[in-house]
Amino acid sequence: MRLPETTTLTLSQQQGVLHIVLDRPQARNAMSLEMVEELMTVFDLVESEAGIRALVLRGGGGHFCAGGDIKDMAGARQKAAEGDPEAFFRLNRRFGEMITRANRLPAVLITVLEGAVMGGGFGLACVSDVALAAGDARFALPETGLGVIPAQIAPFVVRRVGLTQARRLALTGARFDGHRALNLGVVHEVADSAEELDKKLAELLGQVRRCAPGANRATKALVLDVDQVPMEQLLDRAAREFADAVNGDEGQEGTLAFVRKRAPSWAGDRD
Repeated sequence: MRLPETTTLTLSQQQGVLHIVLDRPQARNAMSLEMVEELMTVFDLVESEAGIRALVLRGGGGHFCAGGDIKDMAGARQKAAEGDPEAFFRLNRRFGEMITRANRLPAVLITVLEGAVMGGGFGLACVSDVALAAGDARFALPETGLGVIPAQIAPFVVRRVGLTQARRLALTGARFDGHRALNLGVVHEVADSAEELDKKLAELLGQVRRCAPGANRATKALVLDVDQVPMEQLLDRAAREFADAVNGDEGQEGTLAFVRKRAPSWAGDRD
């Protein structure tokens, strides 16, 4: 599988896992429009390649993502001044399109959160299936302090931490570390050293590889549709997908592996 050429991202693949590093360290990996478009291109690949079982998204240079890119904001302001009333709308909405796709990617999305995790970076953490954080990572929704709003990420923050906490975080711009993020439910695990963080990531990827790829994709789609699809309709669909899974290759292999007390074939997948 050929990986796309990117300028703001560094990509690598290993054992069915696509590693994506946000690579604008000079800007603390602020989310530029170019980075958004490159992520969308990567998502095209993930959606078309069943062999990609997980994505690991992290930042280079000690930071995950410090939010939106000021240069893009300045560019939109210039376009608005030149008579384009939709410049800010298009810029903001494109990020929303990207984070919505990230939320529904068929592969397992893992975020590794270090340094600044703010604004759009906070939003990406909130759409990950599993989030690992450094204890000294710095989280915040700083938008209202800048006179703007967390427009595209607010709904995902609400889904992640609940309405009560989301209101407090968004309306105060409160800053907190990885341990507090764990208590709030933003992240799932915290590590207090780089070595421990990498160890937790390796353990997590081992767990993902023990799960059947097709079953994982179907399960993710199912849980994301809770509260989006009427319950009886969702349960009917789930029953049909369960029957298909039991009779499918993965279901048969999983049952056989259990009976024979061995690992299923997908647990040893290699590129």
